[in-house]
Amino acid sequence: MIRAIYPATFDPITMGHVDIATRAAGLFDELIVGVYDRPLKNLLFSPEERYQMTRDVLAGIPNVRVERYAGLTVEFARQQNATVIVRGLRAVSDFEWELQLALTNRNLNPDVDTVCLMASQKYLFLSSSVVKEVAFAGGDVSDMVPEIVLKPLLEKIRALGGDGGGKVRTISVRD
Repeated sequence: MIRAIYPATFDPITMGHVDIATRAAGLFDELIVGVYDRPLKNLLFSPEERYQMTRDVLAGIPNVRVERYAGLTVEFARQQNATVIVRGLRAVSDFEWELQLALTNRNLNPDVDTVCLMASQKYLFLSSSVVKEVAFAGGDVSDMVPEIVLKPLLEKIRALGGDGGGKVRTISVRD
């Protein structure tokens, strides 16, 4: 049995994440989606909110389980008895970072390999950061995130003073 982990921040989980998780679940006997608790970046959602949304979104995939974790990803893999780390690649710029992570993880634990899945063409542009930026500016993100993520996302954006209306605003400037 081959068990893999798919670690990410999922702030929030996007359709691109769902695509990678679904495809990885078809490749491995079990896929454990790891919601990373403490990344070094500004987060919109709490660890519990990210975990809950990710779990709810992926609930329909039978061989997928969602867990929270902190610390090293290779340590999480060891704790889960996983021998594979799944990562998604969107562009050439992702490759350099993912290569560095894969080599570091391999150095830390030679028993764990990294497998990168290319993003589906329709999600090449998509990241959680892009989703948050578009939503904050009032753009429509309904096709970028799962339906159950949309409402909490827009509520968070509005609470921070963003438009979050789901439509693009036009701003006119007077002389």
